[in-house]
Amino acid sequence: MKQLLLPLLSAAALLAGCSHLAAPTGPVPVRLIALNDFHGHLQSPGRFGVDNSVPAPQRPVVGGADALAAQVARLKDGQRHSAVVAAGDLVGASPLVSSLFHDEPAVEALNRIGLEFSAVGNHEFDRGAAELLRLQRGGCKRVGDAADANSCRGASTGTPVPFEGARFQWLAANVVERASGAPLLPAWGVKTFDGVPVAFIGMTLQATPTIVTPRGVAGLEFRDEAQTVAALVPQLRARGIEAIVVLLHEGGAQSGGRAALNACEGALAGSPLARIVAQLDDAVDLVISGHTHAAYNCRLPNAAGRAVPVTSASAFGRVLTRIDLRLDPRTRDVVDVQAENQLVERDAAAPPLAAAPVRALVEAYAALAAPLAQQVVGRIAVDLPAQAVDAACNVPAGELIADAQLAATAPADLGGAQIALMNRGGVRAPGFTFASSPAGEGDGRVTYGEAFTVQPFGNSLVTQTLTGAQLRDLLEQQFAGCLGQSPTATRLTIPSAGFSYTWDGARACGARIREATLTRGGVREAIVADGRVVDPQRAWRVTVNSFMAGGGDGFTVLTQGRDPLGGAQDIDALVAHLARFQAPQAPFDPRAAGGDGPRLRRIGGGTCPLGANTNS
Repeated sequence: MKQLLLPLLSAAALLAGCSHLAAPTGPVPVRLIALNDFHGHLQSPGRFGVDNSVPAPQRPVVGGADALAAQVARLKDGQRHSAVVAAGDLVGASPLVSSLFHDEPAVEALNRIGLEFSAVGNHEFDRGAAELLRLQRGGCKRVGDAADANSCRGASTGTPVPFEGARFQWLAANVVERASGAPLLPAWGVKTFDGVPVAFIGMTLQATPTIVTPRGVAGLEFRDEAQTVAALVPQLRARGIEAIVVLLHEGGAQSGGRAALNACEGALAGSPLARIVAQLDDAVDLVISGHTHAAYNCRLPNAAGRAVPVTSASAFGRVLTRIDLRLDPRTRDVVDVQAENQLVERDAAAPPLAAAPVRALVEAYAALAAPLAQQVVGRIAVDLPAQAVDAACNVPAGELIADAQLAATAPADLGGAQIALMNRGGVRAPGFTFASSPAGEGDGRVTYGEAFTVQPFGNSLVTQTLTGAQLRDLLEQQFAGCLGQSPTATRLTIPSAGFSYTWDGARACGARIREATLTRGGVREAIVADGRVVDPQRAWRVTVNSFMAGGGDGFTVLTQGRDPLGGAQDIDALVAHLARFQAPQAPFDPRAAGGDGPRLRRIGGGTCPLGANTNS
């Protein structure tokens, strides 16, 4: 296959280059440095701890592309053999400083960090296959016959013009063009160490079409992950390759509340990743995963019952995984794997020189992004905090976001949503403030940069059908320890206008949601009344972000929905909704949008549970 020529030629060249060296007499040590779900986070995403028990003020400031470059340099120091690899979602759902420039800054930064191979993730398809191939191959983005003004900005940032493209190779073993059956990108890449080749197979989750807008995956087929690997193993072995690493954009999460970086509480039970690993060919030596934005360090049973190392490094460049392999030069196979997740701390002493060019690149793009960040996109009448304002856990900023998501998916051809639910962890402090920011936009005006700060994750919207019983179970699953929810986190969701529910935290799991109603066009319908589902089989169309749709924050009920349809990016939906509140229209006022009272009501209790939302 033509698409496989590049990695195979690279391997052949490496093998030829090593032919004059003496054969190693003992195991060959190789250090892999892995990341996942970078999402164009060129700047630090803030604080992050080694586990959830560390108080927020005590967590170090982590991440940023320059800190990643420094950490990679440190991990390579003294290592004869190394490779930097990733498990997808390097681009897409990115902060403004990267997304404004079509994620060219993220690719340029990862080039300078030294990335070599990456799986494709679902977000690599946000803008379609043609745009992914442009990011791989280079060249300027065009809009019709004209060059895009935000593409190929190297003259201002010190990078090549035209855009250089990825120096690393995206891998997509299970993504093929439906018309031709040909792979969209190479299925694997190979790097050779002292004559021992190591293959890296890259894949994204088969369910990608359900969480990406249809135009993003038009004409593509996403095949079963384990079956794809099984078909490739004989081809790799025919080329003398026994050491196989899978870079898989699919994941799980620890079941315990602590979620330590190097733990595996619950063994990712019930997750798509655990099910895939359980079907993997025994030839696979290591799985580097992603997608769920969780950190874990596991050993999970494969199809033969052998425990295989399975890792994930959180997201946004907060964590790197150091993986030390030992290769047998005689059998050409992996004989040992040791992995450790490490925080990428910004205050680490004496950053290597490798960080300097990356830091300069990020600063240049940040300066270019400043004018957009200061654009006014809408108006608000009062402060909309990102924190709960009462014991029932109403969050005004989240209400605006939920309303925006409902507006974006209510049309029949965009999902036919009746209800939208927003997770509290996806609403970032400080929320929307009425007072003008230092940019001087004026009181009550919301800038694009402020909107991005409140909702920076860049999830896509997913609308799916839940039965009345499933909707009630979803609401019950908000409570700590209920229906598989974390035992230490209560995660109340924020509903769109017209939908409200009443909860009683003193009751047993399964009986805490006392009332749930939907009011549309002045007509009020009961979904739950006195703790019982009125019509358990009635279908409801519900919109959530893709993080929640994948079971994030413990909402596994959402993985059972029917007829899912991917939608717009959440930030695009928010900005479009805010535009409805520009003058001469009245500003957004939650007191008007909320209908006949608070959306969440509570029986008993004095304070809103803090929860522990993670979000993607």
